[in-house]
Amino acid sequence: MSLQERDKKHLWHPLKQHQTHPNSLGIVKAKGCILTDEKGNEYIDAISSWYTCMFGHCNEFITSCVYKQMQTLDQIMFSDFTHEPAVKLSEELIKILPENQNRIFFNDNGSTAVEAGIKMALQYYFNKGEKRNTFIALENGFHGDTFGAMSVSGLSVYNGPFEDFLMDIERIPVPNGTNNKEIIHQLEKIIAENNIAGFIYEPLVQGAAGMQIHKADDLNEILKFCSENKILTIADEVMTGFGKTGNHFASNEIATKPDIICLSKALTAGLIPMAITSCTEEIYSRFLSNDMAKGFFHCHTYSANPIACSAAIAAIELLQTDEIQKNIKQISNAHKAFEARIKNHSKVNATRSKGVILAIDLNTNSSRYGTLRDQLLQFFMDRGVFLRPLGNTIYIQPPYIITDLELQKVYKTIEAALEIV
Repeated sequence: MSLQERDKKHLWHPLKQHQTHPNSLGIVKAKGCILTDEKGNEYIDAISSWYTCMFGHCNEFITSCVYKQMQTLDQIMFSDFTHEPAVKLSEELIKILPENQNRIFFNDNGSTAVEAGIKMALQYYFNKGEKRNTFIALENGFHGDTFGAMSVSGLSVYNGPFEDFLMDIERIPVPNGTNNKEIIHQLEKIIAENNIAGFIYEPLVQGAAGMQIHKADDLNEILKFCSENKILTIADEVMTGFGKTGNHFASNEIATKPDIICLSKALTAGLIPMAITSCTEEIYSRFLSNDMAKGFFHCHTYSANPIACSAAIAAIELLQTDEIQKNIKQISNAHKAFEARIKNHSKVNATRSKGVILAIDLNTNSSRYGTLRDQLLQFFMDRGVFLRPLGNTIYIQPPYIITDLELQKVYKTIEAALEIV
């Protein structure tokens, strides 16, 4: 019996309606940019398996570092112990994070990194004797699936059944250079009428919204306003972090730095789940007290797992190599050339790119999560390319090690799709 048939007996997949989409493709091998299914068919992983495997699947340098770590220390509770991989990772990460970041808190995944960031902001004020219970978030943002992360997310397709149970959120439009003044006026009204704990945002690129891109200077106006009004800022870099936008972190491109940063996905190069919430020394200091209750009582069993830390250390080392930095620039330039080639196509409504991220909005009337998305997904898979459209938006976020031949195949497959939509 095939993996696909065995899968149907017991498994429940995420982001999937099993009634209408009962099948899940069985993958038996992944190496570099190539996924291989149980029938031997190969697919170029053009979205790095949800933006995680940025150095390719089963990267030998990373797996060798992890194997070495597995021989000495596998797991240890982090509340009472520390270890070399955690300490080393904190040292290496602080070197490349925005200069105001100084403390590293470990989590399990992107949602829990955001959850911890939200709780840090709430308790920061609680420990100061201030009750603040409302967050500001951008429209159409996505920050994860736990309750705090859902609350600050703005895409109802994910949150619909739970909206009556979520936190108080005030939403503002994404700044675009023409609405900045209106947003600032809106913010002034919001902080006058609410006890604001923080502002959370995806810096430069809103992923689940269709890779929508905004400019650093426009976002900086909002961050500067928040800073001047003592509102903590939380940058969700779960998707954008570790080179995706062309910089190590999108926040490095913005003048006003966040107080808290959420990291996951490419943190461990897709090898092992782990996440981090970093913050400033000022935030950390508010949790220091002789009163035990003022400590941060938030914990994951696998916090700072040594094996996951070793994968992250190796990934950070690779990220900073001349080869990977050169590859990032080459992919970015290739995206721009491809944009120029297709932007005037009758089926293309808009294109945009930032670093290794490229998005193409199709000029159709189909619903965002309608049949077109499913048709496109199958079209791409039939031609050996794994792309997972966000409704009418096709996006690419390839591994940094993708070859030019592989990337050109991705582009040509998209061009072929434009002729049939």
